Amino acid sequence: MKVDNPSKHKIQQQQEEEEEEEEEAEQMCRTIVVASVVDLSSQPAPVVTGDEVTLIPPLNFSMVDNGIFRSGFPDSANFSFLQTLRLRSIIYLCPEPYPEANTEFLKSNGIKLFQFAIEGHKEPFVNIPEDMIREALKVLLDVRNHPVLIHCKRGKHRTGCLVGCLRKLQKWCLSSVFDEYQRFAAAKARVSDQRGTRILSPALE
Repeated sequence: MKVDNPSKHKIQQQQEEEEEEEEEAEQMCRTIVVASVVDLSSQPAPVVTGDEVTLIPPLNFSMVDNGIFRSGFPDSANFSFLQTLRLRSIIYLCPEPYPEANTEFLKSNGIKLFQFAIEGHKEPFVNIPEDMIREALKVLLDVRNHPVLIHCKRGKHRTGCLVGCLRKLQKWCLSSVFDEYQRFAAAKARVSDQRGTRILSPALE
């Protein structure tokens, strides 16, 4: 006569329960991954007329901080890329009028333009426009303007000065501020721009 072993039966039951839990866990992981993919694909894509979307960032494009970007002057080839940033505003640091095509792009995407007419020269800056830099910083620090893109002509000197002042407000040490500046300005890094950041530092603290 065969006698059931209660302990053996209990172990078998536990194994079956563990297998079921593992299967449920695996199914949950697959569900999470699928949900993540769906969420990402649901983001609005740039409006284009071609079959494929080519996203080309502007010259010297980079993320500065959450909701803050920098670059050189964007042109029509960069518009699809800029749409993905969902910009609310642009800080333009040149005195020249904004091109009509760029202005139309801003209007059609509800982007506000803040222009600060800082002159650019082949020679290093002689006078750093402190009042203008402070006003630009006010716009930059206002989260209601984020996401925001800062740009000048090539995204080097004028943009670098404004970003450098922001870094000082963020308590970066001067050596780190200058290292970042030189990374974008490359061989054309201007000592006067760096001095300008140093001169403005006490007023910004």
